[in-house]
Amino acid sequence: MKLKTLAKVGSVTLVTALGLAACGSSNSSSESGSTKTLNWQESANLPTLDPSKATDHVSAETLNNSNEGLLMVGSDNKLEPGVAKSYSVSKDGKTYTFNLRKSKWSDGSEVTAKDFVYGIQRTANPKTASQYSYLLDHVKNYEAISKNKMPVSSLGVKAEGNYKLVVTLSKPQSYFKYIVAMNPLFPQSEKAVKKYGSAYGTKSADQVYNGPYKVTGWTGTNDKWTLTRNKEYYNNSKTKVDKINFIVSKDAGTTLNQYQAGKLDVATLTGKQQVNNFKNSPELHKLPQASTFYLEMNQKKDPVLKNVNIRKAISLAIDRKSLTNDVLGDGSIPAKGFVPTKLASHDGKDFADAAEDSNETTNDVSYNLAEAKKYWAKGLKEVGKKSVSWTLLADDTPNGTKSTEAIQSNLTKLPGLKITNQNLPFKTRLANSQSGKFDLVVSAWIGDYPDPVTFMQLMESNNAYNNGHWSNAKYDELMTAAEGKDANNVNKRWNDMVSAEKVLMDDAGVVPLYQSVTPQVRKDKVKGLQYSNTGASYNFRDLYLK
Repeated sequence: MKLKTLAKVGSVTLVTALGLAACGSSNSSSESGSTKTLNWQESANLPTLDPSKATDHVSAETLNNSNEGLLMVGSDNKLEPGVAKSYSVSKDGKTYTFNLRKSKWSDGSEVTAKDFVYGIQRTANPKTASQYSYLLDHVKNYEAISKNKMPVSSLGVKAEGNYKLVVTLSKPQSYFKYIVAMNPLFPQSEKAVKKYGSAYGTKSADQVYNGPYKVTGWTGTNDKWTLTRNKEYYNNSKTKVDKINFIVSKDAGTTLNQYQAGKLDVATLTGKQQVNNFKNSPELHKLPQASTFYLEMNQKKDPVLKNVNIRKAISLAIDRKSLTNDVLGDGSIPAKGFVPTKLASHDGKDFADAAEDSNETTNDVSYNLAEAKKYWAKGLKEVGKKSVSWTLLADDTPNGTKSTEAIQSNLTKLPGLKITNQNLPFKTRLANSQSGKFDLVVSAWIGDYPDPVTFMQLMESNNAYNNGHWSNAKYDELMTAAEGKDANNVNKRWNDMVSAEKVLMDDAGVVPLYQSVTPQVRKDKVKGLQYSNTGASYNFRDLYLK
């Protein structure tokens, strides 16, 4: 989909009167005496319901529909009003003022501006250890707070009464309006956090919710949970589906059988055969994602991976076309670079295309085994090795398993390289990635908002998501410029990031693999599902069953 061009903060105060969104359809999905229930297949377990600690798509998807931030994202990355019914931005782009509507938590208590202050401060607090705290890096005093040089109370966020929230930035950030729609900036009940202590968000009963649904039935380890209608939600009268059952199904055959038997209303297909079986069906929806699957190489764990020629050899040895066409076969496409296509454009040029055009070195993302072997031999000589053994970590999903098998087959064509595959449950794989327990890992990132920086920040030297510990001073310098002195200059900021992507690709800091497309099947009765190619992706507020 075509995304909006990056816009410079205007010279006059911007006031966005959002009003009350129309949530739901005029077609009622409820029948007298009946409960409308949707059964939704999920491919991985739910790791957490803590808004400050959630880092994955499953948690974000669940939190996005059981909680609500200042703003929210609807179809095609369109911002919609959330708890904030309107907001304004100061002339210098540094002060955001949000006017809140009256709303409640699922326990009946009021949601106020103080809950937003507490939630944002909790995310910023180093004691919380939120990996997403860097999203607040433009908020006044965040940097000093993150280094324990200032108290968290000094963060540039304050409540003016119960229904006005003011956020002060240290420098302009044109996409901050998208950040406030993300779960790390959701309101949090201080009363609930203190009540549940270390158990907060570890199971559905140890949390309160301010969204259209509340989570029930999740023990913290089981593979089923339910979004149950939240009667305290301010727009509850517009909610059309009473329950959404999330059912984890990792086996492709089992998932398809459950869908065909009517036990699932929405499911994700796996592999070329399953997709082809539905190619003429109106139930098939190919959902493009602004996402990239990529290899991270743990330079901290194995110094061999610090060698740029070794990394280039790994990249050139992978046949991405075969991986997407023959192995996955679900509509996914080879990655052009780290930032995916259709995430952002400027002057009619897609970022991925602009970055690809700027990359003129041998180490692009094409398949060239002969060239890979040359780099490999050169790299082994430089590190004084004749052979190397690595473990390749990935999820235990069908696509995860098939991907590691294909990558293993590709990489072992490099003389002296042994690859052992390790496919683990999503939650475990995520933990191992974050703690550095891997040599190579297949990671994936879905853009949080329609701006290249949502990807580019990940590879900055000190970013919490830079699991491979790649570091490049020039890259950091360019990203600092994009987020600092060039922040209000659309052209310079864009060029900074294009140049940074070139540095990343030239140095093979990561190995992009493919951009995913989700082949989803839905029963005809499922209507009103809002989808965006970034962030949590699914918004159930308009969902109804015909």
